[in-house]
This record gives sequence, structure tokens and C-alpha cells, in this order.
Amino acid sequence: MDVKVIVVETPSLGDRSYLIHDGKNALVVDPQRDIDRITDLASREGVTITAVAETHMHNDYVSGGLQLAREHGAAYLVNGEDPVGFSRTEMNDMREFAVGSFAVRAIHTPGHTYTHLSYELMQQGSRSSGVFTGGSLLFGSTGRPDLLGPEHATTLARMQHGSARRLAELLEDGAPIYPTHGFGSFCAATPTSGSESTIGTEKGRNPALLNDLDTFVRETLAGLDVFPSYYRYMGPTNTAGPAPVDLSPLKNVSSEEIRLVLSSGGWVIDLRPRAEWCQGHVLGSSSFGIDGSIATYLGWTYPYDKPLLLLGGSEEQVAMAQRELVRIGIDRPNGAYVGDMRALAPLRTTSQRNFTDVPDAIAQGGVQILDVRRSSERTQSHIEGSVHIPLHELSRRVEELSSETEWWVHCAGAYRAAAAIGTIERAGRRAVLINEPYSAAHDVAGLRINAGSADHTPVAPSDLE
Repeated sequence: MDVKVIVVETPSLGDRSYLIHDGKNALVVDPQRDIDRITDLASREGVTITAVAETHMHNDYVSGGLQLAREHGAAYLVNGEDPVGFSRTEMNDMREFAVGSFAVRAIHTPGHTYTHLSYELMQQGSRSSGVFTGGSLLFGSTGRPDLLGPEHATTLARMQHGSARRLAELLEDGAPIYPTHGFGSFCAATPTSGSESTIGTEKGRNPALLNDLDTFVRETLAGLDVFPSYYRYMGPTNTAGPAPVDLSPLKNVSSEEIRLVLSSGGWVIDLRPRAEWCQGHVLGSSSFGIDGSIATYLGWTYPYDKPLLLLGGSEEQVAMAQRELVRIGIDRPNGAYVGDMRALAPLRTTSQRNFTDVPDAIAQGGVQILDVRRSSERTQSHIEGSVHIPLHELSRRVEELSSETEWWVHCAGAYRAAAAIGTIERAGRRAVLINEPYSAAHDVAGLRINAGSADHTPVAPSDLE
């Protein structure tokens, strides 16, 4: 049979993993930390995982590759130049590795990292059937070159340009590309588009293949946006070798334990939808609903050395949160509470309003709008006169907010705004959630919108939240 390529999506982080098989033997490329999804898929397909490949030491998630390879007795294909703390099958440029009736050939494609590899998929007769490009050639873009530090960005951007062109030269126009990043991941240097692509398609639209070297480097570096702070933990964890995942239920905690954690500076995360959180929540807790990008924004704001408790309306909410958090190295929160939040009384309520309520509130005085989106989003468009503190800066800047003012908080879709209110309330300020998309503000009489020019920063699914 022809080799089958199955996509395993992780939309909350904007990444893809792949299971490739010939009906008997399977290769997995860039698996996420929660490997039970891969194992279950292989079981349904009736195949044996005999090899696992990493395109690079990931900076946006903790890999499940090492554990997956160990559990299945599979070869673990990793660049031989990566200084890892575990045994692996060392791959290098143009080395081939057979998996049943097919093979992959490693192609050194530095740019996202120095040791980045792409893997060309080869079937019988050395017929190329595509290439797994990791953070190299993406759909209409490339992986960002600055995750190893700004001092490496220019060098890696130049390498990325050459790597994209090398892939375009080595593979035929019809060869599909299978990137790991670029579906909302902050690892993309510029916006990506589409759900599939080929080498030929990229020749007609990808900046790395259309622009000369200097233009590509200049525009790539100019378009780079901030990236989540938890990224700094991912590379070292993957290089050392991640520990096995434990997704078993967390210990149950009492209301007294919740208050002790809060009083000691720990974090208490409420996983319910933000509207429910507003209607009644533990004072000091933060809203990071499981219905949004919890991994991205909790990972961006949570100090990893603090105790962490999860509050959920159901066991399913807590289990889903555990799965999201192990992907970014938050392995075992200190406990969880599941059930009716009224049992944790007294509770705090937070008012919810729409943009149509803003003009009258401002006219009455004592109200100020707070925008917690990223700077790149605000540059494109913002409400005139609003105060701006990005969510990821709020904990260290919350004292800038006057305690005499009632702060009406918004972002793009209200998810980040709800998360911000927990920080504001802990600082003794009053806050109101504008619980609707920012797009509604454009049509509200009395609100003046300053619109700038669109930039080249990636648009993640989380930017709509």
C-alpha cells in the first residue's frame, strides 16, 4: 500500500504532529507530550510504532518523543549535534533511515535552530512523497529565527532563507510539505495560511523563496512579535529529556487549602467559562477557562515556581487542563477542586458589560478602558484614550492602575481580559469585564478607533480571544 500520512493537530498551541505508516510499521514526527493520542491512533490503524523523529529541540512545547520511543521500543531520530541527555539514533545531513517499506532522509535545514532537520519521505524506488519541515518551510512563511536569543536572529534568518531554497531545489514541485508549526503557533515568523501546501505552491508565495536574502532577513526581523515567556523552559527540558507524563487525577483540595495557597502567593486557576467565573469566584482566583487558549496565556503569565491549584465545574475540565498544561511543562498542579463553587463561599462577583455601555460609563466619570492585547495588536487598531498594558506585563505593572478608577477591561475576544481581572482584583482595584469581541467596538457610537497599518506578525487563534 502507499504510505499514509495522518495529521495529529494541537490547535491550542498551533502545532501538528504526524503519524506515517505503510499498513504495518509507523513513524511519528514531532509528537506532543500527551502521547496517548498517538498510541491510540496507532492502535486504531493497526500499526507498530518503530521510529520517532524530532525535527528540532522544540521551544514552544515539551516533546513526547522520548517517552513514546521508549514505551514502544522505537528508534528515536534526533540530530547527532544536539547535546541531549539521553540515547538516540543520531541523524545528520542526508542520512536515511528505513521504516518498513519506506524511509526518511534527514536534510539539515538550520534557521529555526542551528541543528534543525527536515525529513524527506521516500517510498519504494526512492520516490519522494513529501517532506516534514518542522519549523523550516511553513505554509507561506518560515519558522521564526529569534527563539534562541536576539543575538542569533540575524544569523539564523540568513540560514532560514538558504534552508528554504535548499528544500525547493531538492524536492519536486508536487511534493507536499508537512510543517510542525504555523497553525497559530508563535513559532511562525510571519502569518501562515491554508491547511496544505506543496513545494511548487510555496515557490509562488513564500517570502523565503520569492525575496532576495537581504530583503527576507530585513522583513522577517521587522515582523517578529513577542512570544510566550514559558518558551524559555521548553528547549532545556527537551534537551535534557522530559520525564514521563502523569495525567492521573490530582488530589482534592478543600476551601481552606485554597485560601492557604492564595495567602502564600500561589495561583488558583478557575477553568469555568468566564461568564460563570464573573457570576461568582474565589477572591484571588484567575479566570483561564478551558474553553480558550489556557496553555498559551497561563504559561505566559504563571511563575513556574509558585504553587498552582485548579478549580473546575467538572472532572472533565480539570482533566483537559492537565493535558494542556503538561504540553508546556506544568506537570502536576498541587491539587484540584471540582464541584459547585458556592461551597467555597464567600465568593466575589465581577460585572460584565458590552462596548455599547462604555460611552455612558465614561461620561459619568471614574471609568477608564484598559486594553490587555499585545502591542502589535494595539498598533493595528485601538480605542482612543484607552490605557494599554499587555496581559503578560500586567502582574509587574498593575500598580500603574489607579485605585480610584474602575477599570473596564477588554482584549480581542474577552478571554485575556477575564484573565487580567484576577490580577487587578488581587491588587485591590475594581474591574469590569467587557465580555464581547473587540470588533464590536468599531460600531459603537462615541468610541473613536485609531486604526494603524497591518503588520507582519503571526495571527494565532489565541489572538481572537
